[in-house]
Amino acid sequence: MTTHATLIVGAGFAGLGTAIRLRQAGIEDFVILERAGEVGGTWRDNTYPGAACDIPSLLYSFSFAQNPDWSRTYSGGAEILGYIRAMVERFGLRDRIRLRTEVTGLAFDEAAGTWTATTAGGGEFTARTAVMAAGPLANASLPDIRGRDSYTGHMIHSARWDHGHDLTGKRVAVIGTGASAVQIVPELVGRAASVKVFQRTPGWVLPRLDRRTPAWSRALFRRSPAAQTAARQAWFWGHESMALGLVWDTVFTTAVAKAARLHLRRQVRDPWLRRQLTPHFRPGCKRMLMTSDYYPALQRDDCKLITWPIVSLSPAGVRTADGIEHEVDCIVFATGFDVGKTGTPFPIRGVGGRPLAEQWARGAQAYKSVNVAGHPNLFFTFGPNSGPGHNSALVYMESQIDYAVRAIRLILDRDLLALEVTRAAQERFNRRIQRRLARTTWNSGCTSWYLTDDGHNATMYPGFATQYARQLARLDLADYRVISRQTEEVTT
Repeated sequence: MTTHATLIVGAGFAGLGTAIRLRQAGIEDFVILERAGEVGGTWRDNTYPGAACDIPSLLYSFSFAQNPDWSRTYSGGAEILGYIRAMVERFGLRDRIRLRTEVTGLAFDEAAGTWTATTAGGGEFTARTAVMAAGPLANASLPDIRGRDSYTGHMIHSARWDHGHDLTGKRVAVIGTGASAVQIVPELVGRAASVKVFQRTPGWVLPRLDRRTPAWSRALFRRSPAAQTAARQAWFWGHESMALGLVWDTVFTTAVAKAARLHLRRQVRDPWLRRQLTPHFRPGCKRMLMTSDYYPALQRDDCKLITWPIVSLSPAGVRTADGIEHEVDCIVFATGFDVGKTGTPFPIRGVGGRPLAEQWARGAQAYKSVNVAGHPNLFFTFGPNSGPGHNSALVYMESQIDYAVRAIRLILDRDLLALEVTRAAQERFNRRIQRRLARTTWNSGCTSWYLTDDGHNATMYPGFATQYARQLARLDLADYRVISRQTEEVTT
């Protein structure tokens, strides 16, 4: 069996970005395993009406693979997917990708210092290093609502949109009012006969100032990549400053709340509806919503906001706590994903065959979000406590990728058997992270997908993107067990 230098699980942004940086570092022997029939990750899967990013395109792209031709300030999902596909061709990755290859297990061989991935088709792939690049939003999750199986109408999850089902003239229920829902609802209103939006908790909404990119701007960026880099940096620092109001509860948080209330007041005339749409938690505690279309859609004659709690689904529709049964032809679940806060998407067995899921049973944790004790030569993208609350996910991802590539280069150059973070270093890092998280808005009392059921925050990073990048700028070997193939401990 061939032993590769690196095995990458997932062909979304993270997996492809890792492959590009490996190639730029002179590492050519890698393979990418992707369970789907095409690359793209979340942007391949999320094709619901109105799907778009709430981070500007100049910033929601890799600094090492910039695109001068974004059509809008905030590009739609189809254009982002096109950018991802273009990277495959631009960097010659197609022959390194194994499509329709679903990983069902990953195990470490201590004697050989290798990771072996088993697949649903019965195949195996072995490599000296492995990168888990399966995104946190890879697996759609239906809510556990009583009577869900009794409903006889059509059901669609936002992340698995059924384009073959025509909603024109239908009575539609949308369950959820998060980032996907606020994009879907404006697209359905005016097309469906009626839309009922079932809200459990209102979110803070800021306007999304989307504009078509002028031709002169695209021409400038094509001629001068430095100009595009400067524009990207301007967006970066603008978003970076938002941490002062969204990561910590400060006077800037109050300013964000005032801006959101002003946006609500300008767009919603009815005082009672404004009251229903006003959150009772501080901005940042849950994900901020960016939209200029959602509030106007809710006020259309064919749309209604329902704030009574859902009791159950029925054969005909949705029953709420006020005793009303809402009869609908289709239910759209905009209810999120199975985010890996306590487990792993498939069994990962490290030293001694111990499952990582056991180690993460009470909350995932890692060293700098990238390495886990007991799992040598394994690297995570978007691992524990790497989530941004104010800036582009790809900024954080680039730091993770470059850290992993630096470590992989070290393993190959020094012919190491194992590079493993020590448990003491990991625990020290996580104690510090959790102390910092205790002072953030995410841990201030609201319920969100960032937290486990017992309140452990395994998701977010408590600081600026620049701080996150700084911690990953250096590979500190004092925090690792470094073992050569001659089984001698390397001291550096």
